[in-house]
Amino acid sequence: MKVFNETTLTRFDAWSGAEETKERIISENKAEDFDTLIEELYPNGLSEIQLNDLLWFEADWIYERLGIADDDEEEGEEE
Repeated sequence: MKVFNETTLTRFDAWSGAEETKERIISENKAEDFDTLIEELYPNGLSEIQLNDLLWFEADWIYERLGIADDDEEEGEEE
């Protein structure tokens, strides 16, 4: 049985490597932008596992789409 429910990034209970991506998006104040992006890309929704895997394995792509600088760019700016 599959159960889909409506949620937002801030309420989503991410696990493993996805937790770090989730927290970074929230700390950059991009949670609403992320929610909008996911709704546009997945109009029929996606499972919790799919969302978690997206956060975990596609962090760089997500950061780019949301306009979040990656850690390497920030370190380069400090030098």
